[in-house]
Amino acid sequence: MKPAMETAAEENTEQSQERKVNSRAEMGIGRYHWMYPGSKNHQYRPVPTLGDRASPLSSPGCFECCIKCLGGVPYASLVATILCFSGVALFCGCGHVALAGTVAILEQHFSTNTSDHALLSEVIQLMQYVIYGIASFFFLYGIILLAEGFYTTSAVKELHGEFKTTACGRCISGMFVFLTYVLGVAWLGVFGFSAVPVFMFYNIWSTCEVIKAPQSNGTAGVEQICVDIRQYGIIPWNAFPGKICGSALENICNTNEFYMSYHLFIVACAGAGATVIALLIYMMATTYNYAVLKFKSREDCCTKF
Repeated sequence: MKPAMETAAEENTEQSQERKVNSRAEMGIGRYHWMYPGSKNHQYRPVPTLGDRASPLSSPGCFECCIKCLGGVPYASLVATILCFSGVALFCGCGHVALAGTVAILEQHFSTNTSDHALLSEVIQLMQYVIYGIASFFFLYGIILLAEGFYTTSAVKELHGEFKTTACGRCISGMFVFLTYVLGVAWLGVFGFSAVPVFMFYNIWSTCEVIKAPQSNGTAGVEQICVDIRQYGIIPWNAFPGKICGSALENICNTNEFYMSYHLFIVACAGAGATVIALLIYMMATTYNYAVLKFKSREDCCTKF
């Protein structure tokens, strides 16, 4: 009987100790709720094992981020920007130097009187200032169009979460579309205008090649081959001498001013053509992005209702 009584006493002692521990835990939880009234009842959560934890390889790494960033690059606008910068730089730089060389050739050989080509000199000087303005404008406009391409491409591909666009953003995109179309038409005229000096210099160069050809009939025949620069309308008809023939014309073709101006005008014309192609790419890219933005904005409005 005595061992049974001792066993019962020990069980009662253990139960009383467990009750004390539980009461202390409840008092601690109550104190925590008193200090932080907004907290919820404490819930015991199982500690995640190593198998339940997310592996570092499963999270998006540098490669996935790079692929996502590359997906938002407007490649068409980027190519158009590089082509536009290159074309404008060639047109402005080569055109500026070629115009200065043309004035030097006219003053030294075709119009010795300064008053005869005074108007032409003022026009060429004005065109050189216009070239400075064109270079500055297209540098800024190309950067703006590239930034607009990044914006519209990210919005079209929905790279940054939910698709969101505003009426102001669509209006700005439409304005860039219209302005790019206007500039494209204007640069078609610039491209055609830049071909005029190339045609003039080509005629002079081909005439010099005829003079150098062995089929020319002696000195008398060579002296009868002439170039009259007055027929192009760049100097008045009373300009003196206005017309160069024979060996004097051949000497002009052998000068550095003629050689450099001729080839620089060719490069400037090619730069104007490259700018026209760049603006055509801009037109297609901006028009496509604007159409997609407008379509998605209407689709988003329809889904809301």
